[in-house]
Amino acid sequence: MYKFEHYRQLGLADFNQPLGFKMNPENRWVKKAATIPWDAIEEKYAELFPGKTGMPAKPLRMALGSLMIQKQYGYSDRELVAQITENPYYQFFVGLPGFCNEPPYVPSLLVEFRKRLDDEILSEINEMIIGCNRPNDPGPGNGMDVTEEAAAKTENSGTIILDATCAPQNISYPQDVNLLNEARENLEGMIDQICYDYNYYKPRMYRKKARKDYLNLARCKKRTAKKIRKAIKQQLHRWSLEPSLI
Repeated sequence: MYKFEHYRQLGLADFNQPLGFKMNPENRWVKKAATIPWDAIEEKYAELFPGKTGMPAKPLRMALGSLMIQKQYGYSDRELVAQITENPYYQFFVGLPGFCNEPPYVPSLLVEFRKRLDDEILSEINEMIIGCNRPNDPGPGNGMDVTEEAAAKTENSGTIILDATCAPQNISYPQDVNLLNEARENLEGMIDQICYDYNYYKPRMYRKKARKDYLNLARCKKRTAKKIRKAIKQQLHRWSLEPSLI
């Protein structure tokens, strides 16, 4: 069960700060909290709890915020709860209404947070955050955006080095066997559709064998270069048996 309430997104002015302590609005966790559309993400998160009975789950901001802090610093579950209990900026980031000396939850609850917010959900949340912070599209003009206009007016000032440490994780490695398996399954689906539409005889494509070969590598804990090359060769060999299909 999840109880979702529409409310104005919590800001630093709404946070009940500790007596005698002035929180810095320029703190990185305050700034980071302002870039995340908590309410929009929470609407999506509420869909994971279709039931109307049982104990209400913790708010999305508490679950997601806690996992983000843990991911950045590598805290254990117990240490994370202790850090949140001691740090008012962490408490603001996870959505508590004010500073509290009591732990917001027990450490074992983080296991449930990770189960609910799996890789697929986190990828969707990542796209929502990127979309929320993407600059607005420029209005109609001469076909050249602001960046191109600025580049046209300035000369080359040197070389820029880009850091891809925070690149999205839902991009497969170029030589990943998963891509080849996905392409094979998509091609099989296209052939099935063509055979169905035009009443063609469905050819032999060794699907079960190809799937078995792929799973042998996917379930392997130690993927050596030799095993990867063998799996790629096996996937490609299935199609070489029927060259007329390509």
